[in-house]
Amino acid sequence: MARHGKKYQEASKLVDKSKAYSPEEAIELAREASYARFDETVEVHLRMGVNPRSADQQVRGVALLPCGLGRKIRVLVFVQGEAVRLAEEAGADYAGGDELIKQIESGWLEFDVSMATPDMMPKVAKLGRILGRRGLMPNPKSGTVVSPQDLARAINEARQGRVEFRLDRTAIVHLPIGKVSFDADKLLENLRAVIEAMVKAKPSGAKGQYIRSISLSTCMGPGLKLDLKSALDLAA
Repeated sequence: MARHGKKYQEASKLVDKSKAYSPEEAIELAREASYARFDETVEVHLRMGVNPRSADQQVRGVALLPCGLGRKIRVLVFVQGEAVRLAEEAGADYAGGDELIKQIESGWLEFDVSMATPDMMPKVAKLGRILGRRGLMPNPKSGTVVSPQDLARAINEARQGRVEFRLDRTAIVHLPIGKVSFDADKLLENLRAVIEAMVKAKPSGAKGQYIRSISLSTCMGPGLKLDLKSALDLAA
């Protein structure tokens, strides 16, 4: 087992492992315990009461963070014809068809979100092995396959703080909710948006307790267990 460094151990002393913190307390403590020299990402981790092997219990969706992610999001759009101009006018960092596909096949991946119009998906499909494993493949279920008329809305949402989530093989969902430098109330608003999105994404096959536990941490810091009722009340 990997051993944590002295700074992590010092930060861990601030956390009471036996306590379930309110969302407000956890956010303040996570920011206080941050020790990295860079602006750490604040993350939320949700353990779900579903079976990741069951097709009707998959948890997947999109959360729109009202206060953003605290970084510039580079948007690539696979389009052709007149839609190239529409994507560029809507603010896409990269817009095109065959030439972008060739670049990606050659190893270029300098973007954070990719979208495509429906007519481009047959061509984009061959990038599945490259983009899929990195969570960058356009997908109708995640709202990244959009009509030319919806490009402006989709690109704007991506820039504002649109994050996709998906259940992993251990039945946990991991999501960023901002940066340590954010005001506490902004992190709380983003946490609220995440929990609301998770509740809405409840699959038809889910039975029993849907969300079993929630924890919060910075990307380098110790985890803090949230009081589940207080956290879920944010979405009430």
